[in-house]
Amino acid sequence: MGLYTIEALGAVIVTAFVDLFLTKSAALRTKDFWITWVIVAVFQVPVDGWLTKASSPIVIYNVRQFSQVRLPFSIPIEDFAYGFALTLLTITLWLRFAPHYDSGSPS
Repeated sequence: MGLYTIEALGAVIVTAFVDLFLTKSAALRTKDFWITWVIVAVFQVPVDGWLTKASSPIVIYNVRQFSQVRLPFSIPIEDFAYGFALTLLTITLWLRFAPHYDSGSPS
């Protein structure tokens, strides 16, 4: 297991811990998070696929540093893990620190 794989898995584990235990935002338990993640992944595929395409890659990965598991268009699975962690961390921190307004109060 390469460093890129370890870092990607670590990012997912750390952000899940932050979501569930530190901020107690529990975004992972909401349907809205999973819908958001699907939307992010749908847009990630063409962009990341273009950057990592096997025929003429713009980004080249050291084969010793990642799992070599690739999904559509030759995208390393670790890229999806990083995208997941970034999406989760952003939503978790938003839920924790964004201002919450009382809907009954006058504007």
